[in-house]
Amino acid sequence: MKRLFAILLLSVHLFNLGGYALFYQYFINRADDQMVKEVYKDKINDSRFIELKIPVHMATITDWTDYEVVAGQIQLKDAYYNYVKLKMTRDTMYFICLPNTAKTRLVAANIITAKQISDVPMSKKGDQAAKRVSTTGEYSLPSFKYQYASFEILKKPTYRNVTIGINTPYIESPGKPPNFSC
Repeated sequence: MKRLFAILLLSVHLFNLGGYALFYQYFINRADDQMVKEVYKDKINDSRFIELKIPVHMATITDWTDYEVVAGQIQLKDAYYNYVKLKMTRDTMYFICLPNTAKTRLVAANIITAKQISDVPMSKKGDQAAKRVSTTGEYSLPSFKYQYASFEILKKPTYRNVTIGINTPYIESPGKPPNFSC
């Protein structure tokens, strides 16, 4: 009985350490997969798509005339979007997006605010514990999936014996070699 109780307490402790984050990450990934499946199976009504315009400064590129089919995700402030088309100009990036409300709700539920923790000192206003400073700018595009590929295929070396047939092992000389004696 003590052993079962110890295992139960240990599993609760391990869940509090990292299982909670893994649990939420699993459901966030499921929401992303579901959204991608809906987009590729054309189950989305065209009226749900929105166009996002993000100001950029890229003077060296040429303006794209049409949208290119490019799939990905973008996060603007606290909302997540799955984009399906992209168009770039020198001063603006245009995204045709679908709001990912399921992921937005899951990420918002996973954030622990300072108001919920009783031993964290609060500011006088009570609604903001600390000012958040971001060095990456207002927009970020995180990448979570990595795929590694091998650059070479190892091949076992093959050894071949090289043999040369020598008919006569001696070299004929025109005369006798000189005697060297000291």
